[in-house]
Amino acid sequence: MRPYLYLTRIDKPIGTWLLYWPCTWGIAMAAFGSSMPLLDMAYMMALFGTGAVVMRGAGCTINDMWDVRYDKKVERTKTRPIASGAISRPKALAFLGGQLAAGLAVLVQLNPYTIVFCLGSMPLVTIYPFMKRITYWPQLVLGLAFNWGALAGWTAVAGGMNWSVTLPLYAAGVSWTLVYDTIYGHQDKRDDVIVGVKSTSLLFGDNTKAILSAFSCSTIGLVSLAGYMNGQGLPFYITVLGAGTAHLVWQLQQVNINSPQSCWKTFKSNAWFGGIIFSAILADIVYDHLASSTKDDKTPVD
Repeated sequence: MRPYLYLTRIDKPIGTWLLYWPCTWGIAMAAFGSSMPLLDMAYMMALFGTGAVVMRGAGCTINDMWDVRYDKKVERTKTRPIASGAISRPKALAFLGGQLAAGLAVLVQLNPYTIVFCLGSMPLVTIYPFMKRITYWPQLVLGLAFNWGALAGWTAVAGGMNWSVTLPLYAAGVSWTLVYDTIYGHQDKRDDVIVGVKSTSLLFGDNTKAILSAFSCSTIGLVSLAGYMNGQGLPFYITVLGAGTAHLVWQLQQVNINSPQSCWKTFKSNAWFGGIIFSAILADIVYDHLASSTKDDKTPVD
């Protein structure tokens, strides 16, 4: 079982967190707008959490099947199960079938609109590994795939789509992905040049920090716009503009793009940023629940 567990990157849960957090943003924003009970929201988050674990693993399997020839030439990836020969490609394909079946079992728990909508992300998941061969913007395609959950999370709660809220939220996630995955890509830039793999890390080069500063501002601005369109309150803006901005500034100030260790550490810290945005939305939900309870307590009884 061990090679298959490594194939899913179960030992590196950061990828699951980065896939899961946008789901929670969509769920929580929809729950805030619809006054959804907290227990119902928790159930929906648990369902999406299970799906994130399964589908992140499936994405890794697809990625490693596509990239086996490149992984063998890159120091950091040459020990991956398929590249090292621990798992053959036919066995990996059979394992992928099991992963997708498990993902489908989670998906069918959702409403029909969300089921159909989630299936729309599969082409993005499938083509992402190929993008690094033809464009310097594979991180953009990854962002489109990884943040689909922000849209799906909303529809799972609301049963439909409010694009005025979900579109800026989705775009914020894509912009955030460009930040963290460009930092991630700097780990392999020397090997990538040798094997002919493209990335925003190579495209931005020494201008990485300046360009990622712009994407960081875009992330905060778009999250704030989504909150404004959803009628979020003061706790949301304090958390996003305060803690969220501070974390992105810290990342870009301290990361050394020429140190793989620094890039990996900074990349992993994005699990905290995703949690900050979710906590901002949750703070509004809790505040509203407390305010409603207080109001009910003060209502005179005839």
